[in-house]
Amino acid sequence: MASPGLPDCDTPAAVLAFAQRRRAAAQRAEVDVLEAAVVWAAMHPEESVVKAPSTGSVFGEVAVPLAGEGTPLVAEFAPMEFGAALGMSTDGARALVGDALELAHRLKRTWQLARAGKVPLWKARRLAQLTTSLPMEGAEFVDRQLAGFVGKISWAGIERLVDQARVAYDPEGAEKDRLAAADGRRFDVHTREASHDGTVHVEGLLDLTDAIDLDTAIRQGADELSALGSTASLDVRRSMAAGELARRQLAFDLRTEAGSATEGTASVVKPRQVVIHVHLSHAAISRDEAGFASIEETRSIVSTEQVRDWCASPDAHVTIKPVIDLEAHHHTDAYAIPDRLVEQTRLGQPVCAFPWCERPARRCDTDHVTAHGDAGPTCSCNLAPLCRRHHRAKTHTAWTYDKTDAATYLWRSPHGLHLVKDHGTTSLVAAHPPDE
Repeated sequence: MASPGLPDCDTPAAVLAFAQRRRAAAQRAEVDVLEAAVVWAAMHPEESVVKAPSTGSVFGEVAVPLAGEGTPLVAEFAPMEFGAALGMSTDGARALVGDALELAHRLKRTWQLARAGKVPLWKARRLAQLTTSLPMEGAEFVDRQLAGFVGKISWAGIERLVDQARVAYDPEGAEKDRLAAADGRRFDVHTREASHDGTVHVEGLLDLTDAIDLDTAIRQGADELSALGSTASLDVRRSMAAGELARRQLAFDLRTEAGSATEGTASVVKPRQVVIHVHLSHAAISRDEAGFASIEETRSIVSTEQVRDWCASPDAHVTIKPVIDLEAHHHTDAYAIPDRLVEQTRLGQPVCAFPWCERPARRCDTDHVTAHGDAGPTCSCNLAPLCRRHHRAKTHTAWTYDKTDAATYLWRSPHGLHLVKDHGTTSLVAAHPPDE
């Protein structure tokens, strides 16, 4: 029986044909969006940027390169509105416009294949991201070599070809890359993705000798925990040993006197202070209910029992700040914003108030929604966190916004888009800007 949403799909063959048609239509639509990005960039060239008097620092809009050598410069804030119309962040929009320009101006053969539906657009875009750092001749070489079979070659083969072009057309850059290859090593502790149970994922790419030493230290730590009576599994003891290894290093006695350890010459290296902002309800604090705690730094939710365990640690330093009433109205006649008003603004809106921007408020400017110079008051109802990029765009372009409550903002783009950011969630008020 055919689904109401799948007309004329009564047989397996019909379902497959329907899926193929829809996939082809989706590919065509994605190509159309990139075509629109190229046109949008052409509508916002370097010449469209209003030259501001030089003050020794960049604050106003400038023209920026979004793709490789030879592609046109684009007005810095232009991708913001394009991204807002598509429901994506400014960084995502910059990447999309950059990929479109790289394909249209430097990978013309690949672009034609993508437009004809012969190359998956995701592969064309990833290729564009690889070639952006190549000189014009290198990008031309890659495009020419891949013509006709870019949709069939493996991704590893494409990367090898780009590396070949870099060596041939940018030998100095290739040598720098070779010397900097070690920079690819990393060790990530994903604290921003902490689970409700208070655990985080850790991963890394290490030099082999470093990895062997680390594994040996953790294995020894796990064995020590077992000898001390721990009944936890080996995996759990290894995870505990990693934490013990870190704490030992942070509290290590650094003894130096003529290069040797001697009595009385120890200087303790104090552990680095790790600060997290935990928000608890009164009910959770009073143990009336299990409750949850929100952590600003990780944007995650953990149990109140986990917070109690952290606070019970002898190494923990707990600071309790007065409760800030987010509904209270504070005002000052001065332009400078008092700390209490800044904190209230950040708590009410924990990320940048611009549509789809997720930069934490504690790393944002505190902006007067109505400029102070235009009689905008310094008060609770006229302040919002804006990251520096979106603060500059609001100041130097036709982007405007109003604050309708503690965490709701109505934005208007230069070409008539209306968007609402409500408690961190962005939505378009109208699907399309008005006709001009």
